[in-house]
Amino acid sequence: MTLPEEALEAIRDRIPARRVYTDDISTLAYGTDASFYRLIPKVVVRVEQESEVVHLLGIARRYQVPLTFRAAGTSLSGQAISDSILVLLGDHWQGYDIRHNGRQIRLQPGVIGAQANAWLAPYGYKIGPDPASINSCKIGGIVANNASGMCCGTAQNSYQTIRHMRLVLADGSVLDTEDPAGVQAFRARHAELLARLNQLARETRADTTLRQTIEHKYRLKNTTGLSLNALVDFDDPLDILVHLMIGSEGTLGFVSAATYDTVPDPAHKATALIIFPDVETCCRAASDLRKQPVDAVELLDRRSLRSVESKPGMPDWIRDVSDSACALLVETRASSPDSLEERLDKTREALAAFPVEQSADFTTDRARSEQLWAIRKGTFPAVGAARPVGTTVIIEDITFPLDRLAEGVMRLQTLFEKHGYHDAIIFGHALEGNLHFVFPQGFDDSAEVARYEGFMQEVSHLVAREFGGSLKAEHGTGRNMAPFVALEWGEQAWNLMWSIKGLLDPDHILNPDVVLSRDPQIHLKNLKPMPAADPLVDRCIECGFCEPVCPSQGLTLSPRQRIVVWRDIQDRRAAGEDTRKLEHAFHYRGIDTCAATGLCAQRCPVDINTGDLVRQIRAQNARGHTGAQWLADHFAGILTTTRLSLKLATATETLLGAPIVHRFSQRAHQLSGKRLPVSSLAMPQPVRFIPSPTATRTTKPRVVYLPACVSRVMGPSRSDAEQEPLIDKTRQLLEKGGFEVIIPEGLDSLCCGQPFASKGYPDQARQKREQLIATLLRATGDGRDPVYCDTSPCTLQLQDAAREARIRLYDPVRFIHEYLLDRLAIEPEDTPIAVHATCSTQHLGEASGLIDIARRCSNNVVVPEGIHCCGFAGDKGFTTPELNEHALRTLPAQVQGCREGISTSRTCEIGLSGHSGLDYHSIVYLLDRVSQPLTHHP
Repeated sequence: MTLPEEALEAIRDRIPARRVYTDDISTLAYGTDASFYRLIPKVVVRVEQESEVVHLLGIARRYQVPLTFRAAGTSLSGQAISDSILVLLGDHWQGYDIRHNGRQIRLQPGVIGAQANAWLAPYGYKIGPDPASINSCKIGGIVANNASGMCCGTAQNSYQTIRHMRLVLADGSVLDTEDPAGVQAFRARHAELLARLNQLARETRADTTLRQTIEHKYRLKNTTGLSLNALVDFDDPLDILVHLMIGSEGTLGFVSAATYDTVPDPAHKATALIIFPDVETCCRAASDLRKQPVDAVELLDRRSLRSVESKPGMPDWIRDVSDSACALLVETRASSPDSLEERLDKTREALAAFPVEQSADFTTDRARSEQLWAIRKGTFPAVGAARPVGTTVIIEDITFPLDRLAEGVMRLQTLFEKHGYHDAIIFGHALEGNLHFVFPQGFDDSAEVARYEGFMQEVSHLVAREFGGSLKAEHGTGRNMAPFVALEWGEQAWNLMWSIKGLLDPDHILNPDVVLSRDPQIHLKNLKPMPAADPLVDRCIECGFCEPVCPSQGLTLSPRQRIVVWRDIQDRRAAGEDTRKLEHAFHYRGIDTCAATGLCAQRCPVDINTGDLVRQIRAQNARGHTGAQWLADHFAGILTTTRLSLKLATATETLLGAPIVHRFSQRAHQLSGKRLPVSSLAMPQPVRFIPSPTATRTTKPRVVYLPACVSRVMGPSRSDAEQEPLIDKTRQLLEKGGFEVIIPEGLDSLCCGQPFASKGYPDQARQKREQLIATLLRATGDGRDPVYCDTSPCTLQLQDAAREARIRLYDPVRFIHEYLLDRLAIEPEDTPIAVHATCSTQHLGEASGLIDIARRCSNNVVVPEGIHCCGFAGDKGFTTPELNEHALRTLPAQVQGCREGISTSRTCEIGLSGHSGLDYHSIVYLLDRVSQPLTHHP
């Protein structure tokens, strides 16, 4: 596809250059979604308002070039890629409006599904769709694909629960069904369009055979093709139009807001895993459970169970179930414990009629329930993690009529064996007869492509023709099932879909070859390569689950995009290409702006930490080993020099003011080619660190206090109401709790090693870490006394080495919970407090603990949404300040009215203070302020 230069210039006339991308890295990175297809767009445009969408649609019509919309890019079937204009949602599509005490919510398309549910949770409601990707996928994609999920079924998907919609048609016209005046004007301007939709609906309802086909298809879970049920279910052409948009995958228009009728989210839940001796018994049980008060019934075949049986926390007996076994994961929910027990009694009674090989009975314990769900959720990642390098993961999504589910499962297993997919697994939503099957697939030679084609042809005929099922139940048609829509629906319905497409998109500019295609081979074209790049990331399936927690997402590259580009570089290198220009561009976007916090690993279904790859590349590119060793050997002198620098900076700030110093440093940063650091608006004052004298043994419990090097150097900023250094404040709090505080000797020459590790000097990092561990062993009496580290990143850096040395190392949150809260009398304040859980706090599993402490200290705690990492990343707030600024761009509006902010990392607090207008400091300050020692310690 070619894009005329005039079209590109027309885009730049309206859209700022910083949001229009044509460079090789951007087009490659954004040309990749979660599917196994890739198209490279000619231009990527990040839109921030509806008028920009209208403008781009006008350009597409004028120059007759295709245009594709993308929200999160988690779609699995090739819905969100383009070789022309790719339109991305920017930051300003995250509006929401909760109505009727949570019974309704209006959402813009950039809202992540899980965030919508978090907003609704206090009201006891949620949106109906519950896709497995809900922590990453956005409302735009949920609506466009009519996504459902484990509990949603056919009754709570977007088609059934959307009340109103704001949409933009291909001709640029806007309709908001909540606006009566706008609706009246739209009816007048588009009378012909609405009349034609009305005519199509009348003709469809009058055709008994076609109507019955449609009704049959949507008794099943079905997202194959366009939503023809809209022609049967509604009389008003506006309702028809709105519901045609649902599931149309951006081929009929753009959804700029959707108003959902929400569904109850019961507080009480119970979960069980039941293993049946064979598939037939399992499916008969699933059919009976459909009549019972259950909310989720997930089927897992024996291979699915085998794929996760060795994972930590799995029941031991899973390994011993028979080869023919098949499992159901069952969950039921209720608004009260009594109601839940009633439901469980009925469910157990229904299950008693079936032979069971093994089971984990219903549990209401949250941890145990999550463990059982981990079996179901771990199957897809397990295949992804174990697949051969260079292959991708195919996940398909079909529906069999429930009364033929057992036969369908066994026929599928036969096809797997016939085509050599011996590692394929089957799992799915048994209440709906909806199965997912997953297998690794290579596309690097014609034989593999032919194998996939043969398999897909047989699966399509099996499901659509023999069983009368759905080829796509909830993942959307995309381009991988577009050639089979006519096979499933028949020529008459297929032609009806084309009529709708022609009516709403007469120029065929919206997302061509998705949902509908006249190319019978489109599912075999533009297949995405997955070349080996590095063992650290070769298991990446490019799903994008990592992106919401990445601070550089939207600024440069996300973890998924870093891996995509690095794969391409390695592939080009292997082919003998000169990659220096690409690598130079990648260095800033992929390496310099990566915070390397590892939060991506927490969201990654195959546990990839892209930060590990970045640190490895930094180490490979590092040229200052001699200098790094000198710094490691002279660390105390470096801290002294840093204190002197901060003293000078403080004096300058006192003389000129922080804003002037900040602006001057920004200018110097740019003129120096970004080699000079930028002064923060919340620049810390220097700390004069004086180690305490050696303590003598008393009757008090002892704690070894490890102040991090930043705590020993960087004190509060001049603007902070709290001017006492953290070291003194921490010692004061620990003593208030009844502890004798020991500070290790020779501490100023010691470091956890993190500054060296993050810069690509692992040897020096290990040296400093070992020195510190040896010192802590002496100070604790070989591990007798606990160690309190006042900075969570240092705690995380040391935790493995400390555990190996049998040192009991605590971050502030865990130590406060385990040792201090029971020793203090706390009188909470009413002043609003903002809380930031650092990346390391999250890795340590203490984020909820930090919030709990804050809520014990304040009756008004604010936890800003969508800020998972502050982007300061050690010193990047000084050296790469745009990362910190981008990560915290939504913070100021969220903390308005707060008195202060609390966290557990001094460097993070500098960035948070500088970008929020609040003073952020350690949780210790807040706890000390509101607490008094108990008369008798426990």
